[in-house]
Amino acid sequence: MWFKNLKVFRLSPAWQLSVQDLEAKLEKQLFQPGNRSDMQNMGWVSPGNNGALVHALNGQYLLALRVEKKLLPATVINQFTKEKAQEIEEQQGYRPGRKQLKEIKEQVTEELLPKAFSIFRDTKVWIDTRNHWLIIDAAAAAKSDEVIGMLAKVLDPLPVQSLFTELSPSAAMTEWLLQDEAPANFSIDQDVELRSSAENRATVRYVRQTPEKEDVTKHIEAGKQCTRLALTWADRVSFILNESLDIKRVAPLDILTEGSDFSNMDDAERFDADMTLMCAELANLLDDLVGALGGEKKVGPQ
Repeated sequence: MWFKNLKVFRLSPAWQLSVQDLEAKLEKQLFQPGNRSDMQNMGWVSPGNNGALVHALNGQYLLALRVEKKLLPATVINQFTKEKAQEIEEQQGYRPGRKQLKEIKEQVTEELLPKAFSIFRDTKVWIDTRNHWLIIDAAAAAKSDEVIGMLAKVLDPLPVQSLFTELSPSAAMTEWLLQDEAPANFSIDQDVELRSSAENRATVRYVRQTPEKEDVTKHIEAGKQCTRLALTWADRVSFILNESLDIKRVAPLDILTEGSDFSNMDDAERFDADMTLMCAELANLLDDLVGALGGEKKVGPQ
């Protein structure tokens, strides 16, 4: 249930949409299995496997975008294209030109697509209507862009803005390392990346290892900044923060579940309990993190 990666966006405080209205809008882009000739297809599905496109709980909305992609490796296409081109060369007596090769490749792709396997991927989206967050569980920008693009098709205007803070994550993380002290409610863990802003982009990484303060100081004096830092929040959630304000490898710690008894819950009750816990903890983490980065920078009308 817990999101493993957080792509963080601001939800406009003026945005108000009931669960029923949001559900009706998402239905316009409901996931339908693609045609045999479609390379990729996407649409909204139920995040809780109960048929509802919006799983709502105490002002928290959970959505899921499903992407279907045909598994057709370029090596396979190229192999069949080469064989087809050789057949045509034997028939016409000369090698196909660049334009003809392109047409052959397109033809081969169309012929192979119906035989290709489909792989499916779901990307979860959390909308916090109380604290005005929109969070996408995606490590890669491309997956996040898919979600934003699909939301833009059903929400007009799109009530989402990028999050900016007064301090850049790189500057703040570099200072925390120099001082060997994280901001209140945070602690520094054993995963650090330092990168030069020079053209060579020289990079030093410490994995599962705490760098010595003298080494960190030497790298920073040489022009490097911290671009990736492992942190723990309130002894409750561990994660990695990067220079783009992306939060990766999110993991709830044992303290969150100690003493909890889920044995008497059915699957639906357990899903709601996990969602309630995740939303509450991550909303508090985000508030503390924004505060540690100097507060939110206002860049335009909300």
